[in-house]
Amino acid sequence: MEIEQTDRERGVTVLRLEGRLTMVSAPRLKAVIDQAVESGHPRVVVDLAAVSFMDSSGLGTLIAGLKKARQGDGDVRITGVAQQVATVLALTNLDRVLRAHPTVEAATDGW
Repeated sequence: MEIEQTDRERGVTVLRLEGRLTMVSAPRLKAVIDQAVESGHPRVVVDLAAVSFMDSSGLGTLIAGLKKARQGDGDVRITGVAQQVATVLALTNLDRVLRAHPTVEAATDGW
């Protein structure tokens, strides 16, 4: 999985993922989110538009990132959710915790 990181103003980091978010790639995403929060960017937007598949490890990583961000007075928001990812979120009822936004700009609105 590829991760493109862009740091923005107001402590916002945008992570654009490409590929499969699985138990193999999830630890790398967790490390990137942790580093962003620890470096003063606790507001993280994860763009999943190019993620073709996500398993429970990927989902767990997003939730762990959310917890880390909230401990740093931030948040994790997701955007670009494909059908497979939306199904995983809905089946686990985590779509209520990780609400999908239509665009990165919409996700950062209000920050």
